[in-house]
Amino acid sequence: MEWLGRAKIDFTTSPKPLGLKDKDGNATDLLQICQSTVPPCQLNPLIFNGHAQTMWTAASRGAPPLHYKRRIFEADHAEFNGSFVVDFAVTDRSAKEEADETLPPRTAYFGEDELASMGSDDSRPMLVVLHGLSGGSHEVYLRHAIAPLVDSGKWEACVVISRGCANSKITTGLLYNARATWDVRQTIKWLKKTYPNRPLFGLGFSLGACILTNYLGEEGAATPLKAAVVVANPWALHISSKMLQSTFIGHHLYQRVLGDAMRALSMRHKEELDKYTNIDTAHLFSLKYLYEFDRAYQCPTWGYPTEEAYYRDASSSDSLLGVRIPLLAINAVDDPIASSLALPYAEASTNPYTVLCTTSLGGHLGWFEIGGGRWHGKPVCNFLNHMAFEVDLNSIDYEVNKKRTSGNPTHGTEFDPIRRKMYVNLNQ
Repeated sequence: MEWLGRAKIDFTTSPKPLGLKDKDGNATDLLQICQSTVPPCQLNPLIFNGHAQTMWTAASRGAPPLHYKRRIFEADHAEFNGSFVVDFAVTDRSAKEEADETLPPRTAYFGEDELASMGSDDSRPMLVVLHGLSGGSHEVYLRHAIAPLVDSGKWEACVVISRGCANSKITTGLLYNARATWDVRQTIKWLKKTYPNRPLFGLGFSLGACILTNYLGEEGAATPLKAAVVVANPWALHISSKMLQSTFIGHHLYQRVLGDAMRALSMRHKEELDKYTNIDTAHLFSLKYLYEFDRAYQCPTWGYPTEEAYYRDASSSDSLLGVRIPLLAINAVDDPIASSLALPYAEASTNPYTVLCTTSLGGHLGWFEIGGGRWHGKPVCNFLNHMAFEVDLNSIDYEVNKKRTSGNPTHGTEFDPIRRKMYVNLNQ
């Protein structure tokens, strides 16, 4: 029935999923929750495959309007210093008319009095969102997913803006990469301190899903987040990159569009790149494809010898093994950018804290329904609402296995799923 737009949905998780309890004390598990919160996937049959769904994202700009206030943070990491910004969704109707022409639509900076008064003892759930490559809080796919939560009046939300994106300014030569978890880590710590009673949840899209998964793997049970959703994660970046380069449309359309986005982003920060790095910006701005940009910028900036080394190091499929909070991962099998060959079926089937939900249709951040709606917002909202309001969050067992799940103690071997080839002191 897929030719009528009815996508097949599959779930992959451990044979013994994470056990949980609802607030009435009834026993359930993560798989049951995911199966009950992920609705049937009925997409527009006229947008009939992954390429069509993906390309339609460029044409369909309608989305619920969300308003934001922006806060500038100074990074507390000694090696990755500089500034980054976080956009907070506005729930006060009186503040929704404010906007700054230098920022994305419906976005303004916090005033000094507003910054001074930030903080609360309320217990409203708060969502921390990471956007996709070169995006921001204004993105259509993002607003479709979080607007129902914000508009319900029950949630607070903020979007961590990758450095240099969404009209933010950089104060060093650093932009971001797929394993740049330090800004989201600092944001979550700040939120926990500033809003101590709010349960925190995570949501990531595409490259932001990769960053969020890497963060969750690095933190394990130590993360303050209670649960998370990642959507259209490319997982194994080296596989997805090679798949894109192996086809005409992947190479000359998707790699070109992604490369154009990163070139435009870097051009907005030419002054800082010239001042703080040794990168040949004239050469950088002449490149066409994403892998060329990564070779010319990511490699010299972060110290990777090749873009392939960067892709392998920043991939999040191994990080999935280190996740220790309930995580729902949503991917479309026909996604031409986040290749199905990179999907971590084996890793998901090993970790009881994760459920990989795959749909046979949807493209890359598409999932267009008849009438223009976006299906992915439904499971995102359903799952997060269920975890926030129906599950006893104290029932989460952060050490469910109670034993080693990798390595061979007989021979003294140990596998660390977040061991990176490039060492970064995450606690600086």
